[in-house]
Amino acid sequence: MITNSKRLNLGCGRNILTDWINVDIVPLAGVDVIADLDDCRKTKLPFVDNEIDEFLASHVIEHLHNTLPFMEELHRIATPYAKATFRVPFGSSDDAFEDQTHVRQYFLKSFGYFSQPFYWMADYGYRGDWLTEKIMLLVDAHVHQGKNAEQIMFEVNTFRNIVKEMIVELRAIKPIREAKAELIVSPPIEIVLV
Repeated sequence: MITNSKRLNLGCGRNILTDWINVDIVPLAGVDVIADLDDCRKTKLPFVDNEIDEFLASHVIEHLHNTLPFMEELHRIATPYAKATFRVPFGSSDDAFEDQTHVRQYFLKSFGYFSQPFYWMADYGYRGDWLTEKIMLLVDAHVHQGKNAEQIMFEVNTFRNIVKEMIVELRAIKPIREAKAELIVSPPIEIVLV
């Protein structure tokens, strides 16, 4: 299906998607744009302001050292209310730590720091603004079958290796909001048994 919207598959590697602009640092077959996503502070992505409607970053952001410049650059090229989907290993999983190329762990509130309201106490110069719309936690159905959401969330917050993967859906907010604590909203958390 061909669409008029522009969508970026960030850090695609060998996972080339049809009708997406596939972006990676390595010039593999099917990669459309070669870019270092960890260098957005110095080198802008080759897109104009307000051009991209959707982003997919599957197991990419945990490899980046410079996440605020990266997210600010995505915000620059995003259309208002553009969607961004991030798939990451959950911060308290072995996968988040065992891979030597992972430089950062992500938890339930981590993506909030890509929004302006989280900077109500201190200004680090970040000028992107992404609203976390939904967080999905993929957990093992064999282990958690029959448990309610409250029981599973207790385990998520208490033990390691409960969550297999976290999927976070964001929306680009333009113009950016003020840095005010009262603008912080908690996204819905959906538990998905897999």
